[in-house]
Amino acid sequence: MPVNPPSTTGTASDDATAATPTTPLPSPTSKASQLRIVIVGHVDHGKSTFIGRLFHDTGSLPEGKLEQLQKAAERRGVPFEWANLMDALQSERDQNVTIDTAQIWFRTKQRPYVIIDAPGHREFLKNMITGAASAEAALLLIDAEAGVQENSRRHAYLLNLLGIRQIAVLVNKMDLAGFSEARFKQVESDYRAWMKTINVSPLAFIPISAKHGDNIASRGTSMPWWNGPTVLELLDTFNATHEPQGQPLRFPIQDVYRFDERRILAGRVESGTLRVGDKLIFCPAGKTSIVKSIERWGKPHTESASAGESIGITLAEQIFVTRGAVAAHEASAPLELSRFQARLFWLGKAPLVKGRNYTLKLATQEVGCTLEGVEKIIDASTLGVVNRQGSDVFVGRHEVAELTLHSARPIAFDVHADIAPLGRFVIVDDFDVAGGGIIVPGDYPRRTHDARTKSDNIYWSEGKVTPHQRELRNRHAGRVLWLTGLSGSGKSTIATELERELFRLGRHVYVLDGDNIRHGLGSDLGFSPKDRAENIRRVGEVAKLFADAGTICITAFISPYREDRNMVRRILPEGRFVEVYVNAPLAVCEERDPKGLYAKARANEIREFTGISAPYEEPSNPEIELRTDQLTVAESVTRLLEFLETEPPEGRGSRT
Repeated sequence: MPVNPPSTTGTASDDATAATPTTPLPSPTSKASQLRIVIVGHVDHGKSTFIGRLFHDTGSLPEGKLEQLQKAAERRGVPFEWANLMDALQSERDQNVTIDTAQIWFRTKQRPYVIIDAPGHREFLKNMITGAASAEAALLLIDAEAGVQENSRRHAYLLNLLGIRQIAVLVNKMDLAGFSEARFKQVESDYRAWMKTINVSPLAFIPISAKHGDNIASRGTSMPWWNGPTVLELLDTFNATHEPQGQPLRFPIQDVYRFDERRILAGRVESGTLRVGDKLIFCPAGKTSIVKSIERWGKPHTESASAGESIGITLAEQIFVTRGAVAAHEASAPLELSRFQARLFWLGKAPLVKGRNYTLKLATQEVGCTLEGVEKIIDASTLGVVNRQGSDVFVGRHEVAELTLHSARPIAFDVHADIAPLGRFVIVDDFDVAGGGIIVPGDYPRRTHDARTKSDNIYWSEGKVTPHQRELRNRHAGRVLWLTGLSGSGKSTIATELERELFRLGRHVYVLDGDNIRHGLGSDLGFSPKDRAENIRRVGEVAKLFADAGTICITAFISPYREDRNMVRRILPEGRFVEVYVNAPLAVCEERDPKGLYAKARANEIREFTGISAPYEEPSNPEIELRTDQLTVAESVTRLLEFLETEPPEGRGSRT
């Protein structure tokens, strides 16, 4: 188990200050700045032994811990190992390999530290990345006798990919190399040359013997030729990363809590500062509201919150916000797109391929995604380019790729170099974390602040005719019947037949058809997820006006994304939106293929075709479902007419 934070008495710097390096070290940072350091390296290169020795030599072990470990080794009939301090699992002791990351704490006179021991074995790289992702600096161990290994190169590449720039290399087991200065310099030369190819500049190379404690907290006498710093002296020169308070505000919503009449939006301020009275935009939905209060658990209210703080907020206007939304100031909002370029390290047992649906997690957002294109594939250990062509393009395990990802709906993100927390992500495949990466710069279109901001001089014009008066005149309420389903499922056919029957019954009714809208209102839009969302937004606003005029508006749109349909539901009065799932299996729709679109999609003549190369998200709780592979058009229309006759205008309530 991880060791509890030790006492601050008898700590590291008592021994460390005895050594004076020939080259002056940088000034240490503030005593109050805790530093998180990850320890990485190839399996059996001595990471856990190094940490155990570090804690012993700095007087940071809890009282009686050393004796406990020595007695445990004696009972097991095995030699005492410093590594057992960090090996938290019994199975790890039996296998003599670190499987999971473990964290322990100690402090010097300069500041407190969190040491993260990360696995080095190739099979446990996912855990190594998990540990390194939260670190501000890294110590990378290399066995002096074994030299630079495949994982030694891979680890340096991953640390660089994760944005860790403070890296020091510890050449361990110098005792097995006879404490040879020549061997140390050879390992240093080999590894420096390789790290230069990935633009990594290590802060230092230090020869150590973790088993005997040389050059960790004190120098020892075995390497008189070494005049550089000890490990502890080096640690106190590392800079703690301060929370990005000067950056634009990013406040991802983790959850929404309801207390009395309040709705508290909870999350962590990842960057910037948030204040009471700030006008926030919640991306990617684009809704805005003003911060009414900042809530803290067990602490008094304050007027502001900065990066690194976990808080809750209430809003002056109770807009609908869910987990995954990212709050920002309107003038500096994140990007909102469904395509982005990334650099990704793949860990999945199955390769990353086109045509397969994955789950992308970025901040608190979770959305389906697909691989759209691969620009370059790199072997992480050799940095050699992997050449694959045509249908053979995939990203294999332990490979790095520069690629383009396509999310099922727009997400809020930033380039990693600009705002790191909103620029890194993981990919999940069948419930397993299969890869992770960062978003790189690209030619991303960004909506301007002016495009988001409505003039304060624009007001909704209320007419002299009320909705109730229209209902009395028309003898029915205005509503929107939203028919959604795959191409070929029968939406347009059912819509036009329903319109004719309702018109015959004296109802005010009109059909908005997908193709018709594309000729005019949506003529400037394509079929990317972003354009599809904008098309549905426009149609939803028009349908709302029809319903406000007392008309039954029937829409026939694929509208593949659940959130886009829910957006239309939210802008209509409660109960006036009726979602109709026109459900026919893909095989049936493709067999019908009334417009020949499936054949073109299969021939790659149509990109982003729903059901083939683009996803369709089924309604989770539609008002009515029509199985058109089992029902005739007449039967489908009859069911809709019966629903309209029996369902009151208020319906069953708004759902989100």
